[in-house]
Amino acid sequence: MMDSATLRDRLREIVTGSVRLKPDATPSGGVSPVGGVSPVASGFSRTEASRTDQHLERTLGGEWRDACFVVEGRVDPAARYGQGLVGDFAARVNAAADGAPFIASGAPARLPLLFFDLETTGLSGGAGTHAFLIGCGWFDDGGGFVTRQYLLAKFAGERALLTSVAGEFGRAGALVSFNGKSFDAPVLETRYLFHRLEWGGVRLPHVDVLHPARRFWKEDECSLMALERQVLGATRTGDVSGFEIPERYFRFVRTGDAQPLAAVLEHNRLDLLSLAGLTARLLDLIRGGPDQVDNAREALALGYVYARGRDEVRAVGAYERAATLSTAARGHSAGLIRIDALRGLALAYRRARRYDDAAACWTALLGAGCQANVEREALQALAIHHEHRARNLASAKAFALRTLTRMQSQPRPAWRRAAQQRLARIERKMSAYGSTGRLLD
Repeated sequence: MMDSATLRDRLREIVTGSVRLKPDATPSGGVSPVGGVSPVASGFSRTEASRTDQHLERTLGGEWRDACFVVEGRVDPAARYGQGLVGDFAARVNAAADGAPFIASGAPARLPLLFFDLETTGLSGGAGTHAFLIGCGWFDDGGGFVTRQYLLAKFAGERALLTSVAGEFGRAGALVSFNGKSFDAPVLETRYLFHRLEWGGVRLPHVDVLHPARRFWKEDECSLMALERQVLGATRTGDVSGFEIPERYFRFVRTGDAQPLAAVLEHNRLDLLSLAGLTARLLDLIRGGPDQVDNAREALALGYVYARGRDEVRAVGAYERAATLSTAARGHSAGLIRIDALRGLALAYRRARRYDDAAACWTALLGAGCQANVEREALQALAIHHEHRARNLASAKAFALRTLTRMQSQPRPAWRRAAQQRLARIERKMSAYGSTGRLLD
């Protein structure tokens, strides 16, 4: 069986024209070449199909547009979601959108941001997975949150659905998703390639909120619902479980009854709104800086984001804030945050050529009960500092000896040899400059 990555590469070759296909022909059995079902094979008469369409419109409140079933809604800016107002989310996103590159891998993200989320026929991805519901959301000029959901009511309409969604992506300045880089975008790309359509998402900056959210707020359970409870203070009642969603769609396909899909569309709408709220909080933190954080973990994550974006000044401020907040806090997690903050601060100081401040952080790390690899890094940094900058050979030798002792069980011989060579070099310098171990100007 061909795996999904190989199939995706094969389809990409077809789309780019490096492989020539035979003229399209509808194979036997009623299956169309684009993966849909012909009217003959569907088993429904035109009257029955019309009746099903009307039932869909009444039940889900949508309408047919360009052979697609679309459900559109708007959340008023005065509506409360969790502890905040939708209008406040919009204001924060609009005011802080220039900070999006910090969480978009440096890509020049710009307004408007298009939030998107899929509901699929399976949770594993791959060529056999269809996106039967593509939800898009954005903030309008009035501060309201607009959602437009494209439902795959008939498999034969997938090509039309993808074409319409491409129009939504075409007007976006950047895409925002939750785990979309790993799941949603590859699923969509596979379906576009299957229909020999261009996948425009590859050209747009893509903010995947999952990765910064994991750093700012969660380590273990980092689901969208867990984050909306913790960060936004929003709770859902009567929501459909994610694992139940494919079964509800298949029931609709078998029976034509759209009632089970009503809860799925509501689930998708709430996902989009939570995604927008989390994005607003992230961008607000990046814009406001260390003074906006609620705790040491947020300050530490902010320092990492700034450092990755090469904003060294704000990175130093965030790491300093994290170290201060973690010192005042208690518990094992606070101690780990303090260690990470001191290490980040030491590296930031070194990049800024503030070598004495960096050495102070490395020294503080040695007394903070850090892990063996961090301790080894601190000892090496202090040995280098005292040898080449402070020019205190006695201290340099002491740190080099401690480094070598910690490396006795090191499985990488090259690291041990480097420590031995440093110690030998320091001892040669001490022999040359006297027993005081102090180089004079």
